[in-house]
Amino acid sequence: MAASHLSLKDIAREAGVSVATLDRVLHGRAGVREDTARRVRETIDRYAFRPSSAAADLARRRTSRFAFVMPEGGNVFMQAIVGTVEEMTAWLNARRASAETINVDVFNPVALADALESMVGRYEGVAVVALDHQSVRAAIDDLVAGGTHVVTLVSDVPGSRRHHYVGIDNVAAGRTAGSLIGRFACGRNGKVGVLAGSQSLRDHAERVFGFNQVISLEYPLLAPLTPVEGGDRDDANEALTAMMLADHPDLIGLYNVGAGTPGVVKALADAGREADVVFVAHDLTPVTRRGLLRGVLDAVIVQDPGHEARSAIRVLLSLARREPILTEQEKIRVEIVMRDNLP
Repeated sequence: MAASHLSLKDIAREAGVSVATLDRVLHGRAGVREDTARRVRETIDRYAFRPSSAAADLARRRTSRFAFVMPEGGNVFMQAIVGTVEEMTAWLNARRASAETINVDVFNPVALADALESMVGRYEGVAVVALDHQSVRAAIDDLVAGGTHVVTLVSDVPGSRRHHYVGIDNVAAGRTAGSLIGRFACGRNGKVGVLAGSQSLRDHAERVFGFNQVISLEYPLLAPLTPVEGGDRDDANEALTAMMLADHPDLIGLYNVGAGTPGVVKALADAGREADVVFVAHDLTPVTRRGLLRGVLDAVIVQDPGHEARSAIRVLLSLARREPILTEQEKIRVEIVMRDNLP
């Protein structure tokens, strides 16, 4: 009998055990007598059997349930992640897995922690756009302690026991924004405004850090203002941008760390400053695309939402099946898009 054609049932039959017992031996779980476990291992070695995790799941009739905890609201980038997760329904079903989306106010640590705590024991894996807050860290740790695999998505909580982070290097993204604005400013002297959703989001805080690091070290003629927080909302960012433009006539640059770019674009247009303020934002959306074409935006820092969604699903499935994670495949890269290289 060729090893490549052997199934779990074949090996279990040859060893004289049930599939459940074979599974326990394969995964090193307790509950199998030593002489039985030895006989199983000998059978596995004799046939050079290498089990397929998918086949193992099918043999156990096991279904993996995953949840994606995503921000409420109209964030186009986040909606693209959700759309990709939905598109992968058939792919997941073929692997006896499913994923559902749960929308939460991720800027509210109490609401986010409550949502995560309610998932203990309900899902095998959870991907979450997470706020780096002590209550959220505790909720993630409780999920992990309860046997749930946790993947942080887009924004990390490195102090928690989460299993994996899927997203870009946000310090590098902020540094990239700083270099772009510094170069586009062409030696002018002036202030630079920074808008964030919330610096309690790790990705936003790291982008601000990287941005300020580059500006302070490499562009001494530019003075970054204290970051303001608009919760990724268009209306809040519009009001904050209008205030900065009014209070600082020498404002020559703007960096929008998160979402809410339509509000910044509107404020620049209303003030007649579209042409003379260097503006860098994140994520390629219909609004940022139009902004690049019109010259309102000078550059957009991009990460692929489809890649992030697929990566999170692959990682959760690998964790559930105890398979190795292919690090290079799951690496999310920082890209720069300008009007000249619009895809």
